[in-house]
Amino acid sequence: MHAHPRTARRMSGALSLILPALLAACTADGPVTASGTPPASTAAAPTEVEAARDELAALAAAAQDRHLTARYTLTGTDGPARDITVTSANDGTWRVDVPGGALGGTADVSLAATADGLFQCGLPSAGRPEAASCVRLGDRDDVLPRRLDPRVQHPFTDWLPVLTDRRAPLSVSAAAAPPGATGSCYAVETTSASLNPPLDVGIYCYDRDGTPTFVRAALGTLTLAGPPGPAPATAPLAGPVVDAEPLGVAAPTPSGSPGAGTS
Repeated sequence: MHAHPRTARRMSGALSLILPALLAACTADGPVTASGTPPASTAAAPTEVEAARDELAALAAAAQDRHLTARYTLTGTDGPARDITVTSANDGTWRVDVPGGALGGTADVSLAATADGLFQCGLPSAGRPEAASCVRLGDRDDVLPRRLDPRVQHPFTDWLPVLTDRRAPLSVSAAAAPPGATGSCYAVETTSASLNPPLDVGIYCYDRDGTPTFVRAALGTLTLAGPPGPAPATAPLAGPVVDAEPLGVAAPTPSGSPGAGTS
């Protein structure tokens, strides 16, 4: 049986009004493909983000267990490139030597955490020609005051537990390796508006064994300068412990002005 032409036109007009409404209702929860499933890009994105977070957490955990002696080139800060030496000893102690890490870049320092505490050691340099000596800053897990903190030690020490903590307010995504970097790289951002974020946002790269190979963050750019060497049994202090004031990162106040003589 055939519908009257006028009736057919009415049915066609009604369907043209109903179908868009039905399609809108079906897609209210998100875009769908012809098969009724979400597009691959929207379904895969959260999975990729979770995978990147898991991969970085695993590499950071390996870095915590990685014991080595390594040299890194620090660039992107005021002044010339500097060689940073990192020692992660077999007993869990560590030491990071930072040329130009104090007195406005004129004094070399070493930070170390041993069983006896956290230490800053002044190294012989243009701004401090005397022999190396160390000052105890507190317990080994204490937070350094900003005035004493050269910051370059963090990617090898207290930022690693943050990267392994799935509760930390971080967003992680895979990143292409920057020039000079090797291993797997990840872009890390914080997801909170805290005035004291748990680490610097930036790019973090690791070899499969957990060796940090590259960091680009507010502290500058750290690039592994060569194959790591073996770790010592324990991280030695650079000199004897003395009763003195630690060296501040800022340049000393000129003599005769307010605050002169303080670090």
